[in-house]
Amino acid sequence: MNALIKNSSGVATNFFAGVGKQTSPWRLLRNRLLTGLCIALSLLTLIPLFSIIILLIEKGLPLLGSSLFTQLPPAPGQDGGGFGNAILGTLVMVGIALIFSIPLGILSAVYINEYSPSSKLAAAVRFVAKLLTGIPSIICGVFAFAAVVMTTHQFSALAGGVALSILVLPTILLTAEQALLGVPYAYREASFGVGATHYQTIWRIVLPEASPAMMTGIMLAVARAAGETAPVLFTALFSYNWIHSLMEPTASLSVLIFNFASLPYAHNISMAWAASLVLVILVTIANISAQVIFRSKHH
Repeated sequence: MNALIKNSSGVATNFFAGVGKQTSPWRLLRNRLLTGLCIALSLLTLIPLFSIIILLIEKGLPLLGSSLFTQLPPAPGQDGGGFGNAILGTLVMVGIALIFSIPLGILSAVYINEYSPSSKLAAAVRFVAKLLTGIPSIICGVFAFAAVVMTTHQFSALAGGVALSILVLPTILLTAEQALLGVPYAYREASFGVGATHYQTIWRIVLPEASPAMMTGIMLAVARAAGETAPVLFTALFSYNWIHSLMEPTASLSVLIFNFASLPYAHNISMAWAASLVLVILVTIANISAQVIFRSKHH
């Protein structure tokens, strides 16, 4: 398509014919400088991430072995051992947190986005969710301690899962809402046009389309829950034994890292580095696996 305009003499000329010919050297230089600045700042943000990864590999990889996943933590000052119980305890508590928070978060997001986006209740839910994202994690631990530990009169994996579910619920809710907002409204109109109900449209059209973005939010929640120490320390405490019940003190990687890193023994400190590396690997594997599975289903 030709963009024709008339000049002062009434002759039609192409508007884009002179594009690039009148660009000043100063504008080109400024464009290159800003582009280079953006690239440099983008690379700068990667420095902390790669620094952490390199440090974890350097400090934790030498101790990494099969015994770490199958044996129990050693006593302070002793060599050998592992943290298999802490890995299992972390998976159990994060799993409990997701069981509580995923249905509640996604269903709440569906309600405030699909059924009543402009109601006072929806506005209140959004406000409370945003408020909870800024609350320190230790407050969630204190609440779960008062609500679960004081009620059951014992530290437990269940109490740790409840504390972590409160912590990750606002993240899941808000990211799920943004995922639903990203689904074009034309999809809903097309579904209504062929006679689908509101429920069928949400279940068969909207949620499948928004699932990859929702999964990103869930993985962010998993990463945060797996690395939290204060809520778990208040609720699940720690244990040097394997978990046999949800109603008993349970080990976790985050608390093990905290405990061992504060000891004055080289082997325990090395185990803390190895546990940190394992925690990062587990979260990375879970993130990549979930993205691959949900994206393949989506396509």
